[in-house]
Amino acid sequence: MKLKFYGTRGSIPVCEPGFQQFGGNTTCFQVTATDSNRIAIIDAGTGIRNLGRDLRAIGHHQDQIFIGFTHFHSDHIQGFPFFAPAYNPQQKITLLALGRNQTIGSLRQIFEVPMQSQYFPVQLDRMGAQFEFLKVEDASRHFSRGDSAEVIVTTQRHNHPGGAYGFRIERKGKVLVICTDVEHGEEIDMRVVELSRGADLLVHEAQYTAEELRTHRGWGHSSYDQAMYVAEMAGVKRLAITHHDPEHDDEFLLRMEKLCQERFRNTELAREGTEIVL
Repeated sequence: MKLKFYGTRGSIPVCEPGFQQFGGNTTCFQVTATDSNRIAIIDAGTGIRNLGRDLRAIGHHQDQIFIGFTHFHSDHIQGFPFFAPAYNPQQKITLLALGRNQTIGSLRQIFEVPMQSQYFPVQLDRMGAQFEFLKVEDASRHFSRGDSAEVIVTTQRHNHPGGAYGFRIERKGKVLVICTDVEHGEEIDMRVVELSRGADLLVHEAQYTAEELRTHRGWGHSSYDQAMYVAEMAGVKRLAITHHDPEHDDEFLLRMEKLCQERFRNTELAREGTEIVL
């Protein structure tokens, strides 16, 4: 598998000069099966615009594109109306809410309402692509079909306002775990540790420093220390920290990256455009 970061910012996109090294687009990841060159997408923050543009530039063709969502806060869906393949009438796009105990109602309405004519010039049913909206409780059963290499997807609901889900993706002996928008509380959530156990790559959010977290209880996010605790306790091989706070510029993030690496050597702060091969 290969993971590419298309959006690493949390809460809101930023575009000032001091925010270019790590990127200003909100959350979007592309996961590629390197043997088949088939892609899947996780979250549709503003980074999905560049993802769609790249697919068009390289002439990538895939009959069906899956977009799975950790949750549906605006910074994780706001780029969807600017995703170029969504305007291709030949393209099938499946939008997925994955995991048990979901509290959302109509998945279609989550995307349809913000694209009403009062808010956006193109309505969902006029975009062009063939859309499918699925709420899937047992992700492993859904993704085990159709590919010559079995993909095991495990989902887990964790603490975040409105709920959010972590994903564990296993394919051909490699394990990728994505856990963003999670608030551990006073103690590390051991369910997140178990989800991450032995991962080749753990992508874990850290929007705050330990000091900032003290004044942001209940906002649904983690600290750098907590991300490293999870990596250490789960025995992961590599940690990528994402969901950077919009107030944290490149200078700040470079400083935090160096401090994190002093504690957990195989740590990096996610940069927009970076690819990691598992």
